[in-house]
Amino acid sequence: MASSSSFLLLAVLLALVSWQATASDPSPLQDFCVADMNSPVRVNGFVCKNPMEVNADDFFKAAALDKPRVTNKVGSNVTLINVMQIAGLNTLGISIARIDYAPLGQNPPHTHPRATEILTVLEGTLYVGFVTSNQPAPNRNKFLSKVLNKGDVFVFPVGLIHFQFNPNPHKPAVAIAALSSQNPGAITIANAVFGSDPQISDDVLAKAFQVEKNTIDWLQPVI
Repeated sequence: MASSSSFLLLAVLLALVSWQATASDPSPLQDFCVADMNSPVRVNGFVCKNPMEVNADDFFKAAALDKPRVTNKVGSNVTLINVMQIAGLNTLGISIARIDYAPLGQNPPHTHPRATEILTVLEGTLYVGFVTSNQPAPNRNKFLSKVLNKGDVFVFPVGLIHFQFNPNPHKPAVAIAALSSQNPGAITIANAVFGSDPQISDDVLAKAFQVEKNTIDWLQPVI
């Protein structure tokens, strides 16, 4: 009986390990796999360019990340350098972004479905935070936040809703973020919920947010 129980426990542990091993991208099996953007073959990522045709420019971009950017209507600008800008990032599981914030500007609540983000403030001050998932109480939707100053670093776990806000009404802020995916993706919550194409039924959203339908009808054109 003890032997049977031990075997069952071992089988469960092996299943868990196997699931974990297949739940993330595999490690590269070669030095690099520069993306061949012209290949008609479609895979999860990009097909490798012939290594004999690879050169230094496949790993380079004159991105001018030291230069300020014009911010959008919410007061931010994200300049993302991922595999679409540097083909050599294919299979390497990393990308980088410069984020500019106008005074009182924000990078609004959003998620990266495929990446953890680590952010460092280069100039100014940022109020940042993320919300945990719908896990059992007392940690359900727990909000964790921090005020960051120049040189500070903060981590946003993969898939969780997070934001950054510049609380200074007079000075802009700048941050650099590294993300653990060649193509992290971004889902801005307001845009996804109220600005989808086609629109989500206002009946659904009114019920979900516990508001009147006319409130949803007002929000959808605005977003």
